[in-house]
Amino acid sequence: MPLQFKYFKPFSLTWLASALPLGAGLFIAFEPVHHLGDWSRSVSTTFGGTSPYLLINAGLVGIGLRGAVRP
Repeated sequence: MPLQFKYFKPFSLTWLASALPLGAGLFIAFEPVHHLGDWSRSVSTTFGGTSPYLLINAGLVGIGLRGAVRP
């Protein structure tokens, strides 16, 4: 398997479950840039008010662990 596809596995349920909090955390963290405060609050409420930094780290850990597992 090529090295560039070691962490990018879009058909893996584990990868998708880790990419979702990563994307949500980035969306919440960049609220001052895109000025969608209502949307950011609703996404934050969907994840139980979790800090965006925790969501980003949880997503990165999940993707990293999925990349470490042999196919």
